[in-house]
Formats: sequence, C-alpha cells, structure tokens
Amino acid sequence: MALQVDLPEKDCLLQNYPLRSVLSAPGPSAPSSSLSSPGVIMSFASRPAGASRRLALAVIATSALMAVLDGSIVTVAMPSIQSHLGFSSAGLSWVVNSYQLAFGGLLLLAGRLGDLLGRKRVFLAGMALFVAASAVAGAATSPAMLVAARFGQGVGGAASSAVSLGILVTLFTEPRERAKALGVFAFTGAAGASIGQVLGGVLTDALSWHWIFMINIPIGLATLAAAVKAIPADRGAGLRSGVDVLGALLVTGGLMLAIYTVVGTATAGWTSARTLGLGTLSALLIAGFFGRQATAAAPLMPLRILRSRGVAGGNAVQLLMIAAMFAFQIVVALDMQKVLGYDATRTGLAMLPAAVAIGAVALGVSARLIARFGARTVLVAGLVLLIGALALLLRMPTHAHYVPDLLPTMVLIAGGGLAMPAAAGLGMSGAREQDAGVVSGLFNTTQQIGAAFGAAVLSTLAAGRTAHLLRAGHDPADALSSGYHVAFAIGVALLVAALLVAVFGLRGVGSGSDAPEAAGDADTAEAPRQTTSGLDLAPTA
Repeated sequence: MALQVDLPEKDCLLQNYPLRSVLSAPGPSAPSSSLSSPGVIMSFASRPAGASRRLALAVIATSALMAVLDGSIVTVAMPSIQSHLGFSSAGLSWVVNSYQLAFGGLLLLAGRLGDLLGRKRVFLAGMALFVAASAVAGAATSPAMLVAARFGQGVGGAASSAVSLGILVTLFTEPRERAKALGVFAFTGAAGASIGQVLGGVLTDALSWHWIFMINIPIGLATLAAAVKAIPADRGAGLRSGVDVLGALLVTGGLMLAIYTVVGTATAGWTSARTLGLGTLSALLIAGFFGRQATAAAPLMPLRILRSRGVAGGNAVQLLMIAAMFAFQIVVALDMQKVLGYDATRTGLAMLPAAVAIGAVALGVSARLIARFGARTVLVAGLVLLIGALALLLRMPTHAHYVPDLLPTMVLIAGGGLAMPAAAGLGMSGAREQDAGVVSGLFNTTQQIGAAFGAAVLSTLAAGRTAHLLRAGHDPADALSSGYHVAFAIGVALLVAALLVAVFGLRGVGSGSDAPEAAGDADTAEAPRQTTSGLDLAPTA
C-alpha cells in the first residue's frame, strides 16, 4: 500500500494522484522453517488442502486489490465529490489524507495485534470495518461524514493488510509455492493501479461518485464469507503475554504525525516552521518508541528482528523502490494528461501494458527464477530493469508518441514483477513465525514512508523546476515536461541507491550464507540454518 498526497494546483503540478497505486508491493513473508518449531506461540491447527489454500490466496489477493483500487479510484472522482458535498479546496485533501493517516499510522500496531490475538481474527475484523466504512462513505451527505468514513476505511485496511501476508506464508510453506503466491500479490498491486483509474472514471460518469465506495460492499462481503471458510483459525500469544501500551502510543502517534507532516509540505514547504516543528516532534516520538522497545518486557516490535540483514536490507530496498516508482506510476500519468492531452480513461488504458508486463513476470517466471538463482539475485536483476525503464523516460520529448517513447518503459517496468516478490521474501527472511505479524506491519510501514518521501521530494523538486521555467517565459508544455524529467532523474537515483543496498547490504542473504544473527537471540544463534530455493530462513525457535 502506498501513500496518496493531495497537491493543490496552484502550488504544485502533481495533483490528486494516488501513491497507493505505485507498485503496491506484496507484504512480507514469514519463514517456513519456523512453522514446525515446537517453540512457536502461534500456529495453524492443520495445513488445509490445496483447493482451500488457493481459495485463501484468492481472498488475500482480493483484499489487497480492494485496497489498491480504493486509492486510485478515488482520485478520478475528486472533482465530483467536491462539487456535490461542498468541500473547500483545502478540505478536499482530507478525503485522501484521513485514510492515509489511519492506514500508515496503525500498520505496525495492527501487525502485532495479529500476533497476539490471531491473524484470522484481525483480518476478518479489518475487512468487516473496511466494508462498513465503505458503506458510510458511499452514503455520505457531508464532508465530515465522508472524512470520518475514510478514516474508518484506513483503520480497517491497516488491520487486514498488516496480517494478510503473514496468513499467506503460513499457508504456503514450500518455497516455490510461496514465491508463486507472492507473485500473485505483486500482480494484484500492479493491476489494481491501472484498473482503478479506468474504473473510477467509468463508475463516476455512468453512475455517480458514491459507487466508487459502494462497489466495495458486495466484493468485501463475498471476500469475508470466503475468508471465514478458507482461512484456518490460528492461536495468537494472547494479550496476557503483555501489551506494550506506551510503545503503541509512541509509534502510532509518531507515524501519524510524520505522515501528516510530509503531506503538508506541498503547501507549507520543507523549511517552514510547521514542517520543521512537526517533523522534529514525530522524530522524537519514533526515537522514544525505539528506546521503549529496548527496555519493555513485552515489546511491540522486538528489536531482534532488526538484527537480521534480510529484514533491515529488504525494508531499505522497499522504501527506496517505492519512493522511486512515484516517478513512473504517477508522473508518467500526469505527463500523459497535462502534456499529451490524454483523458483519465485513456491514461489508464495506456498504463495497462505495464500492469500486464509486471503480472506476466510475477506470475509466470519470478518463482522459478527465485528458486534457481536466489531471491537476492532476482532482486538485483529486477532493480536493473527498473533503472533502465526510468532512464528511458529521460529522453522522452515534450510531445512524445506512445509507441516509440513510452511503450519501451512499459515493457521494462516488468522488472517490478521480479523485484517485488524477491524484496518481500528477503524482508522476512530473518523473522520467526511468532513475529510475522509485526514484521509484516513493519514492511508495509516502510512502504508508506517510502511513498510519502517519494511524493514529497519528487513533486516539490519537479514543481520548482516547472515554476522556474514558467517565470523565465518558457512554453508551459516544455516547462511541465522539464519538471517531470527532474522527477525521472531522481527516481533513477533512488533505484540506484536501492541497487547498492541489494548488492552490498544483502550480500549472502537469500543465498544461504548469511550468519545466524538473523534470529537475534542467544538461545537460537547456534541453531542450524535452513535454506531452500534461495530463500534464507531463520533458525527455528
């Protein structure tokens, strides 16, 4: 899931485009080696049959698709929502920001609750809340009602998203099966971005903006019914094992405040007193959270998980990659509409080849390549393709033609179908099963932070370049195109940084040679390591 930032037209050229549609990467996976450990606190009673597991995968993929659609579909309907409900220009941004504050701020806490209460229980509760809030949003008659409903959607989305991949990797314990399941997840994220842009325009024009929320009701109810049947019950550690209330307050407040600070840079600027003051406060809260985790008897996020190079490196790659892909999914779409004159529907259709390319690679070959060459090697290859895709955009002329100037990028962006499943597997390669929920929440949280960073930095610098050229008397189309090229260049730089982390920071991870430090605890440091098909697995508890 990625962040959407509303950027006023008068202040910035990047307006009303969803970052949750930016290569929404699959969440992390729990290591299969820990599933059979006698020390595991949480485990499924029995491993369901293949048909039931496939149904569970469909349920999880559908919930992810709904989340991605919910981000991209809303932006197309923003003008209709504003005119119908009487939103002010400033207030309209809260249709987006209220969701993102709840979603991004609660992922880590929701993941830990899944470990304590049971992932199925948290998933079902989150889906139910998301559907109920969607019904309220679709029936909204005032700005306050819609903003409150969007906040509720964010809470529900955080709960279901934070634990869904923990459920998936517990069901799919064989490495190649797991890689295929992660490929399905990568495909749903890529496809949902383009489908949402097309579907949002169709629903709004043919029916009304209310239906961009109402469509979640039948899909969500069907998903809930299937989830009750397909997802086996699991037993969490229980609240009696301890809940770090202070840690939860610190990290939730810090993350929400950080997101609120970043989305406000579009109007307040990076050096304003507001940005510096709130940014400092959010940093202090998050620092206090880490200090608390070092001393808490039952920490919300055990710091041992960060001693795994797979977890630390995978999250770093995820953050940089999602930040960089703002330059593709959003800036390319803006170029099509503001410079080339495409409407929303045509833009969505023009982006479909990228979704198809990512899906073909993620579903067709990623699992086999990870099994043969290892997750780290596949991640590196995927990042190289993504760098090439964005580098091609640097040569795109102002009045570009689709086939020679844009289609090659749409093809090379298939590298995301390699990088996303590989990064997800590596990001959880050092986690234990009883920590799968919180590490899943951590992985999704870094995705949110990366999206916020990418949106704020790329949009601000691109808008600054465009404004400078307009003041100098340049043609508006040329000024916009030049600003977009700045975003493309920054995207390339971020992907190069991600590549360096993958090459040097993840050396030995995913190939079976990294040290037993991944588990982090003295009582497990000497346990034998298990590696299968290139996925480095933590020692059993």
